[in-house]
Amino acid sequence: MSRGDVPGPEDPAGATSQPDVVVIGGGPAGEVVAGRCAEAGLSVVVVERERVGGECSYWGCIPSKTLIRPGEVLAAAQVAPGAAGAAGAGGVPGRVDAAAAFARRDEMVGGYSDEGQLPWLRDRGVAVVRGIGRLAGERTVVVRAADGAERTLRPNRAVVLATGTRATMPPIPGLAEAEPWDNRTATGARAVPRRLAVLGGGAVGSELAQAFRRLGSEEVTVIEGGPRLLAHEEPFAGDEVRAAFEAEGIVVHTGRRVVTVRRDRSTQGSARGPVVVGLDEAGDPRQIVADELLVAVGRTPATADLGLEAVGLSTAPHGFVEVDEQLRVRGVEGGWLYATGDVNGRALLTHMGKYQARVAADVISGRVDPAGRPAADRCDSAVIPRVTFTDPQVSAVGLTEQAARAAGLDVRAVAVPTGSVAGSSVRGTDAVGTCQLVVDVARRVLVGATFVGHDTQELVHGATIAIVGAVTLEDLWHAVPSFPTVSEVWLRLLEAYGL
Repeated sequence: MSRGDVPGPEDPAGATSQPDVVVIGGGPAGEVVAGRCAEAGLSVVVVERERVGGECSYWGCIPSKTLIRPGEVLAAAQVAPGAAGAAGAGGVPGRVDAAAAFARRDEMVGGYSDEGQLPWLRDRGVAVVRGIGRLAGERTVVVRAADGAERTLRPNRAVVLATGTRATMPPIPGLAEAEPWDNRTATGARAVPRRLAVLGGGAVGSELAQAFRRLGSEEVTVIEGGPRLLAHEEPFAGDEVRAAFEAEGIVVHTGRRVVTVRRDRSTQGSARGPVVVGLDEAGDPRQIVADELLVAVGRTPATADLGLEAVGLSTAPHGFVEVDEQLRVRGVEGGWLYATGDVNGRALLTHMGKYQARVAADVISGRVDPAGRPAADRCDSAVIPRVTFTDPQVSAVGLTEQAARAAGLDVRAVAVPTGSVAGSSVRGTDAVGTCQLVVDVARRVLVGATFVGHDTQELVHGATIAIVGAVTLEDLWHAVPSFPTVSEVWLRLLEAYGL
């Protein structure tokens, strides 16, 4: 049994069998919908099979960004004259104390215990029941505890599915037998492999590849089947991240498929011999040998054992539960079943799951917004802020230029170097990256923005506000950025557009 399978202490005492709301899944989306429903005066039970706090808290965002941070700090110091000598020199920043980084990771995940998470729910009167929750009919949830005992919950008002996703393992010959890492194994690592191969050049694969290079892996190889890293972002973003990776000694293969994997069990004195990864023969056939293989090719919704068939549902081919703008599950009469977060496939990001949870809770409790409108998800389709915590960071919101044109919009994109403002020079000597706005020409409002560079994460929320609020370029012109900050790129971008 891995750390990810060990449940915390049970807390069934305060759980009524007939609450107003039952939430299956106590990750970020489940916690928020439960807490907000409770604050509206409803009785709520959360059913959780692992840990309250979910994937993000223990095996995703929190531990990965904690492991990324030491290398990020050293890299920032390395390009700051006066600090560079203390941070090392050359392509790879000064050595990270991996043991200290792992210890800090353990602190940040609470020692893989959710005791620190439970008070937030308990203080709101939310009861937590440990076990596997399954739908067993209309407004009926059966919970099976670790000892096999079952109890039935029959909520008066709603059931919310918030079970999230798990790492996808593609059907590559030999992959399962090679015991690869997934995001949980990687973020929970106790040692740094000398050689690491990463299958997948999306956000998770890219972040962890660079993190382990900076933690001390001597060889890191990224294998991406598409033409570039970060395929869902602007093309320049993936190209600039690749250039940074290669400058640090990370080898990147794009347009290549893994066709075979095997772990060599014959190595003397090693319980886990090296992994041999065979690439397709299109072009230059080769094998990559590594000590560990991290698979980061996407996420699969955790819906297989939810009992959806008991309410007449079958998931779409991709496995997600389809919902409407009020987060109600499509195809279920009576509007009592909801799905929030990754499980519905609308936007697989923690902050978007929490946003959906607030919407669902307001629909369930009958809240309206300050304008008197009923609650609805107004952002997931085209206003999704996201940050890839590589160095340089890729921070974006809304549509890429290509996606906007594919949606039939007449857009114009303008771009400037991130280093074109004094704020970037103040931070150091290596101001890499590009900033771009995608403008709807007819309405003269933003529909997308991308910021690539060191520590661009704080630039994206301003763009999110501009898109959500449909702020015109003329009004943005009067939003004066402080000097000398990197936010001055907004002024450069508006000037590039012609203002």
